[in-house]
Amino acid sequence: MKRHVLVDLKIGAFSHADAGQMNVYLNYYRENEMSEGDNPPVCLILCAQKNDTLVRYATTGLSEQLFVSRYQVNLPSEAELQQLVREEQERLANS
Repeated sequence: MKRHVLVDLKIGAFSHADAGQMNVYLNYYRENEMSEGDNPPVCLILCAQKNDTLVRYATTGLSEQLFVSRYQVNLPSEAELQQLVREEQERLANS
């Protein structure tokens, strides 16, 4: 399975313009860079902060392979990481 990942690293908070910019990159890639047999690319926007509601509204209707995630400069402690995993599991269970 050949698949490319397009990554956009933002030093600030996510904005709706970031989703539009990534969509431009995605459309260019599909038209000019993909080869026969390639699977659709995955797009990832990594940003220092994100608002889940803004992400949802900014990315609705765009590629289902476009993801926005918050990065951390310092890794969390083991206890913090376990708490984050538990919270994400609860969020997914309630979706």
